[in-house]
Amino acid sequence: MKISEMNWMDVEAAVARDPRCVVPIGSTEQHAQLSLCVDCILAEKVSLDAAAPLDIPVFPVMPYGLAPYFSAYPGTITLRVETLLAVMRDVLASVRRSGFKKILVVSGHGGNAPVGALAQELMADWGDVSIKFHEWWKAPRTWAKAQEIDPTGSHANWMENFPWTRLSQTPAPEGDKPLFDMKLMRASPPKQGRVLMGDGAFGGPWQKPDDEMLALWEVGVAETREALDGPWPDIGG
Repeated sequence: MKISEMNWMDVEAAVARDPRCVVPIGSTEQHAQLSLCVDCILAEKVSLDAAAPLDIPVFPVMPYGLAPYFSAYPGTITLRVETLLAVMRDVLASVRRSGFKKILVVSGHGGNAPVGALAQELMADWGDVSIKFHEWWKAPRTWAKAQEIDPTGSHANWMENFPWTRLSQTPAPEGDKPLFDMKLMRASPPKQGRVLMGDGAFGGPWQKPDDEMLALWEVGVAETREALDGPWPDIGG
């Protein structure tokens, strides 16, 4: 269930039935020829696909995260660490205030890992809520499936090239992009990093057949649904 398709009375009724909800978090950043909102699209869609059979509400995706290394690319928006954590603290506090006590935060962007530490901090402070931080693409079976397809899976290459993240005006190039020095890129300021990255993809094939991508997606949805299913601690909800 999309929160955007519910009113406050619907949410109150949903909480009374089930204390679980999903809060997706993504990023708006360069993804080579793919949408700038790849991480938002994937985090929200995997959340919705996973939650649909369970009739669990999914909040709108948080569209901004930590992406300072891509800040030399137009369209990229990056928050400071303290800003992201402050925003997510307020978001999760509001979700808790609504009555949700079992919250799955589904991340579509590796740079947002500090939110996982925040979840632990909030559980310690509040004591009456369980918060899971789920990086959907890194879940064990999902990552294993990606490695089975091609071990080069990474940022803005085939691994993020789904039918729903592509742009009609910029089809994927043919073949593979040569790999570059990732260690040097990570040690470089954004402008120098852009010189190394070029279009922004991390190297390897730009695209894989849709049947392989849909197989990967099915595993990602299944693992996200399993995280939503449990286990959850007994916290009275």
